[in-house]
Amino acid sequence: MSYSTASSQHRTPFFQNRLLQVFLLIFAVCWIVTFINTTDRANWYTENTLTVIFLVGLTYSYRKFVFSDLSYTLIFIYMLLHIYGAEYTYSENPLGYWLKDVLGLARNHYDRIVHCSFGLLLGYPLRDYFRNWFQWPVWVCFILPIEITMSFSGIYEIIEWLVAEVFFPAEGAAYLGTQGDVWDAQKDMALAFVGAIVSMFVTFVLVKLRKPM
Repeated sequence: MSYSTASSQHRTPFFQNRLLQVFLLIFAVCWIVTFINTTDRANWYTENTLTVIFLVGLTYSYRKFVFSDLSYTLIFIYMLLHIYGAEYTYSENPLGYWLKDVLGLARNHYDRIVHCSFGLLLGYPLRDYFRNWFQWPVWVCFILPIEITMSFSGIYEIIEWLVAEVFFPAEGAAYLGTQGDVWDAQKDMALAFVGAIVSMFVTFVLVKLRKPM
């Protein structure tokens, strides 16, 4: 089975796409496990609202546009990181506590890992989409993922504020996971921004090495 790095407008039926079938199976099992093991069911529902929206969007887009195998792999990894964080709440994640003890950190940084991964892992799929669906100029397809990452990071922080202060104040503290850092939102956005820059830089270098642009 070939592994694609560029998306296509020619849709392969899902039941013939073994890679996506494996990803979906693994994700479904992991998702169920996080639901069973979570100690904060209300927070799990809150965190996974965006997960459901994202999955619906991917399902709908598959009817017209198929991301590359590499893009789906990066999306898959990001989604696993997110639902793992939702299982315990980001500020109480065991992996974050392990890193805190090993590296002597002052706080649980799992939320920062996921925010950075938002730009690092989803930057390439965005470029993949813009380049192969819209066929926009190369430089535009490198700049837009960075700009969109910043925009979506800002929107997400606004959503967190609305959840914490307006809609679900009971779950707000767990959902925010600021851990006493008044600059938490700004740092999260900065990490996503840096992640997107790194993603586009690595992609640029690999494309240059593969063939002249």
